[in-house]
Amino acid sequence: MTIKQISLFLENKPGHLNAICRTLADAKINIVTLSLADTQQFGIVRLIVEQWQRAQQVLEAAGYVVNVRDVVAATVRDEPGGMAQILDLIQAAGVNIEYMYAFTFKHGREAVLVFRFDQPDKAVAALKQAGRDVLSSVDLFKEAAGQ
Repeated sequence: MTIKQISLFLENKPGHLNAICRTLADAKINIVTLSLADTQQFGIVRLIVEQWQRAQQVLEAAGYVVNVRDVVAATVRDEPGGMAQILDLIQAAGVNIEYMYAFTFKHGREAVLVFRFDQPDKAVAALKQAGRDVLSSVDLFKEAAGQ
């Protein structure tokens, strides 16, 4: 069970992140969560939005190169060792984590993290077998809306 994430490269200069966010805001597309990683010359902004196909179209029409990736949103116990437990599961499954970032909301009493795995289906199976919640797009956007 994966969700779609859009990714864009942007120059590491003032106003470039704002331009992306403004483009989406003007199109009435809400950003549920994002991650920004940078180097000296460029950055990668990763976004989760409910209307990812529309966001892709709007951003491409504005001149951006957009990549769409499958990511996994999974719950992690919000307690000491919670992250280590998830990482133990993923390591035991032989799956590599390419990157991850967190949502600003919780699923019940647990944190929600976004993972990009090299083998998402294998990772989802391992997480589910261990009793961890893996959120679908529908669940994720309900949580984000507070429903």
